[in-house]
Amino acid sequence: MKKSIYISLILIVLSFITSIYFYPRLPDKIASHWNAIGEVDGYSSKFWGLFLLPLISAAVFVLFIFIPKIDPLQKNISKFRQYFDSMILLIILFFIYVYLLMLFWNLNFRFNMMQMLVPAFGVLFFYMGIIVEKAKRNYFVGIRTPWTLANDKVWDKTHKLGGKLFKTSGVIALIGVFFENYAFLLMIIPVIVASVFLIGYSYWVFRKEK
Repeated sequence: MKKSIYISLILIVLSFITSIYFYPRLPDKIASHWNAIGEVDGYSSKFWGLFLLPLISAAVFVLFIFIPKIDPLQKNISKFRQYFDSMILLIILFFIYVYLLMLFWNLNFRFNMMQMLVPAFGVLFFYMGIIVEKAKRNYFVGIRTPWTLANDKVWDKTHKLGGKLFKTSGVIALIGVFFENYAFLLMIIPVIVASVFLIGYSYWVFRKEK
């Protein structure tokens, strides 16, 4: 098992230990959801507030461990396995970071939640751009449209452009750190536009190849 996989597993275990440690130290209801401007707009029970993200992290970890074994194109995943394993670690780090922000807020540390989330999303989008460029045709990771899955050339061309667009979206998202009022828009709009454009682009390339 790769080093990044071991690190991911350790982080998940530590998140559960942290939840157990802080469980008696927090009120019965804790803040668990924030709106687009970073204000609390939702609460949950202490149990779900503390354990939901660790549980999601564990579920995602298990899913990604099995993906290379159940994908019909698993041989293609082996061609970019190093990046695939790093992606698992990055996603777990993302969940742990969000979990810690939620925990610190409920321990009475105050900050703009949306601004604090921006760096995590920016890094995540940027690395998604890297893995999109490296990914070979498979059913779980990448820009999976009917046209990219049907043709290697369409997959490669779409992902070459997609990598650039997602990395650009990550950089734009990071700019939101300096613009509190626009942080959410800078984080979400570029990646949505890129995703929608790439769906259309993959169809156009498919038609051109045919």
